[in-house]
Amino acid sequence: MAKDYYKILGVDKTASEEEIKSAYRKLAKKYHPDLNKDNPEAADKFKEINEAYEVLSDSQKRKNYDQFGSADGPQFSGFGQGAGASGGFSGFDFSGGFDDIFGDIFSAFGGTRSRARRAYKGEDINLSLNITLKEACLGTTKTIAVTRVETCPKCAGTGAKDGSNFTTCPDCKGAGRVRYQQNTIFGTTIREGECQTCGGTGKIIKEKCTYCAGKGIVRVQKNIDVKIPAGIDDDQILKMTGQGNAPSRPGTNGDLNIKINLVPDKLLTRKGNDLYLDVYVPFTTLLLGGKSAVPTLEGEFMLDIKELTQSGTIMRIKGKGSKILHKESRGDLLVTLKAESPKALDKKSKDALKTLADNISISNYPKYKKYMDTSKEVK
Repeated sequence: MAKDYYKILGVDKTASEEEIKSAYRKLAKKYHPDLNKDNPEAADKFKEINEAYEVLSDSQKRKNYDQFGSADGPQFSGFGQGAGASGGFSGFDFSGGFDDIFGDIFSAFGGTRSRARRAYKGEDINLSLNITLKEACLGTTKTIAVTRVETCPKCAGTGAKDGSNFTTCPDCKGAGRVRYQQNTIFGTTIREGECQTCGGTGKIIKEKCTYCAGKGIVRVQKNIDVKIPAGIDDDQILKMTGQGNAPSRPGTNGDLNIKINLVPDKLLTRKGNDLYLDVYVPFTTLLLGGKSAVPTLEGEFMLDIKELTQSGTIMRIKGKGSKILHKESRGDLLVTLKAESPKALDKKSKDALKTLADNISISNYPKYKKYMDTSKEVK
């Protein structure tokens, strides 16, 4: 009968990844052999806990275990048990797994096949990074501190003192996997699985490495330079292959996934590759024309304003927006001009404005004139 991994870890079958990880950490600490030298059963319990966690922490292994009772997938002893022509394989993904299932059946009839040693991958690291609008639009390099798991430098990941104080596992001969015999309707088949004696490592440690406590891995903090590509946007993710955690067994590192958080700018807003800006200018500048300084990503830009420019006019400045991701071209900066009236007027200015108002015919205010005519019709 298959082991009940959920019962071993003391969690429900609906437990989340975080609940499984939390339960494992508590039990692993409780039954760690180094902390239970007077309890001969602790080592076996610790190995059982690790076996359960290895299955339930892997989404595919857990799916296989929940559906078939085995992390390796279905254990066939026959076909078509209560299923139609294809029902016996319902829900099973054969991509990359066909040889695992049927290769052993072929070997029962004298066939041969080879299997490469399983490659393990470390866990990914996921984090977020705050950057400014300018950094996102023009690109930059940020140095971040990352705490990650690395191969122990003292034992080269072997877990043994001086990296050599171990022997080859007698059961798997260093392969980390052993073959099991099983009887099916096709005859005797041979299945392959992880060696329980060495836990899939292929070695038996005689004396543990004191630096990593025999784990072969250590947790360290590293400063990593992250190149932010110009044109990246909010919520996009940068993937740094191989910069994640090292696996506990020979294999490849996981990845470092960085989610970009764009800090809002005080003046500029971004839509796609274009930037938008509201600029308040004296109403006299809009009337008479002139220049106004406009902030851009690279500094001030002097904008030429024609006379009699209406408040609310949008002016487009080509090539002053965000760089386009993975391209040399850029978006534009769209400036909305808004008239600002003075807070106070002296007598001289007020008299001048009255003279100006008297000299300008109402026909020069078409929108105002239309409004007044419509208002009279309503009355």
